[in-house]
Formats: sequence, structure tokens, C-alpha cells
Amino acid sequence: MLCNKIFNFSASQAMIPYTVLKKIKKDLFNWNNKNISIMEVNHRSDYFVSIVENTKKYLRELLNIPLNYKIIFCFGGARVQFSIIPINLIKNKFNSADYVNSGYWSNSAINEAKKYCTVNQLNVLYKEDGLIKVHPMNNWLISNNSSYLHYCPNETVDGIYINELPNFHNHNVIADCSSIILSRVLDISKFGLIYASTQKNIGLSGLTLIIIRDDLININKNNIVPSTFNYRYLTKYNSMFSTPPTFVWYVANLMLKWLKKKGGLSKIEKINKIKSNILYKVIDNSTIYNNNVSSLYRSYTNIIFKLPNANLHKLFLKESNMAGFLNLAGHRAIGGIRISLYNSMPLLGVKKLAKFMYNFSNKYS
Repeated sequence: MLCNKIFNFSASQAMIPYTVLKKIKKDLFNWNNKNISIMEVNHRSDYFVSIVENTKKYLRELLNIPLNYKIIFCFGGARVQFSIIPINLIKNKFNSADYVNSGYWSNSAINEAKKYCTVNQLNVLYKEDGLIKVHPMNNWLISNNSSYLHYCPNETVDGIYINELPNFHNHNVIADCSSIILSRVLDISKFGLIYASTQKNIGLSGLTLIIIRDDLININKNNIVPSTFNYRYLTKYNSMFSTPPTFVWYVANLMLKWLKKKGGLSKIEKINKIKSNILYKVIDNSTIYNNNVSSLYRSYTNIIFKLPNANLHKLFLKESNMAGFLNLAGHRAIGGIRISLYNSMPLLGVKKLAKFMYNFSNKYS
């Protein structure tokens, strides 16, 4: 079966479980025995509204979302929220916000936020003994009067994971959880707002999940917020102020059902740690794979490493692709190799890749 021979380790568009793909195939032609395609279902119909409500129900159960938080979906990917968050949460450009710089995506958020507010940038990375580390949160120089603190717990490009949970009193903490949402247990009450694009652990690209505490929804009541991206309107109209990408939402619903059947977040977290430990063991015991992130801050979602030279790098990508391991090239910003282990990546694929890496290392050391 092709699905068991080809493994997609892409950092952007993740694999879809085979059982979900089978369900999608069926529903493309005859959804719910209605003799229409799922892609033809009207977003205002009771049929689609039931999908919307079930999706939110599954999310609330899986993430144990408190009742004083709303679940909304917004057009586009997480990068869109780099602009939409300050527009929604900051009253004017002279107000400030704290932004943690821990890698590529948090830095991208900082550059966008500067258009809409005064940014207090917190540089939390440092090097010790040649390894990248993260300053503990109690050393972060947070402003007393900032509107919020924004950070990215898992940097997909840099392979860095901030494993502490925030505990900042009287500060609204916002987190870009695109790459880790639903991959581990998370205390939502520690955050004012969490956002995550849907193409990694929630299915397909095109939407961003936003979990927002009630008191943050109405902070900015001026008219500069585009209606389609206004958190108040998205809440009021059940994320359907305008026609949403219904197919993306439908697949998200299937992915959440799949995750519930897998045992939920505590179960999937254990599996994900097993997957990453298998690969880090190969990297640490190799003479040609170099990961420069301290073991305390290594991402177990996006594993990065570099090879000694460009020739070996090209050879690794060529031979891994021929062996059925796709999309292992690192981000263009830093190069190297990147292995992304989202929920849908089966343990079988990880074990096969680890064997390939072990053999490649022995062959070319």
C-alpha cells in the first residue's frame, strides 16, 4: 500500500491519516448519504452547522478548554494573525506589546507587529558551549504596562522548544501554537489567546484556530479592524461572517475524531516523544549529524541537523527521497535537514527513517 511506503515529513502541510483519507474519498461523492459532495454543502445549512459545533465540541474536550474561552476560526494561516492580533488587541500605535524573539517565526511576528504598535523585543536565546539555550521565563524583561506578551513555544525552523509554561500575573500571554497544538497536554488557562494554523495537526491549510479568553474579545472597539478578521464579529457570527473554507473545516472535524480515537492528548504526547527520542538517539550517536540545540530546548516536533558539507547534504536528500522519505530539506533561512513529526506521522515511518539515517551515517562517516 502506497501510504505505508511514502512518508511525508513536511514542516508545513502534514500527512493525513489513511483512515481519514478513506473517509474523505467517500464523502467527496456522497456525504452522509445525502447524495451530494461534502464540497457542495452550504455553510448556512444545518448539516454544516453540525460540523462546526462538533468541531468546537471536540476541541473543548481534547484541550480541556475552560468555559470562559471562545473557539473561533479565521481565514488564512498563522502568519495572518501576526497583523490581526495587534489590530484587535491594541488601541493605538503608541501602545506597547512584549514580543519574545526565539527564532524565525517569532521574529517574523515582531516585524509585523511593529507596523501597529510599539514592540518591546525580548531576546531570550543564548549560546553556551556551542549550544543554543533559552533564558528561563523568570529572567524575561517583561514591561509593566504592555498590552500583552507574545511568544512562539516551538520554532519549526530553528528546532527550538520553550518547555516552560507562562505564569505571568496580570499579563495577557499570547502563543503561536501552530506546530504543537493538539500534540501534547496544554493548560489553556495560562494564556489569554492561543492561535494555530490548521495544516499541521488539524488537517489542511486555509484556516487558523483561535482560542481566546472572553475579556480579550472586546478590547478594541474602534472601526479599524477589518470585519472579516474582527474577533468580535467572528465570535458573534460563529466564525462565519463570510463564507469559510468549508472543506478545510470538514477535514479538521475528521482529524479531531481521529485524535479522540487515538486516546487524546496524553496518549499522543507519549507517542510523539517516543518518535523524537528515536531520531535524536541516531543523531547523537552519529559523527556526521550535528544538532546545535541544547537537549533541554530541543523541539520534539521539528528536528533539525546539518551534515559536514554540501555534497553530503545533497546526497542525503537524494537517497532519502528515493527511499520514500519526503520533504526533509531544512527551511531556506537556515538550510540543513528538518524532520517534522506531527501527530499523523506513524511510528513506523519514524523507525524506517531512523534506520535509513543510521545506515547513511555508517556508510559516509
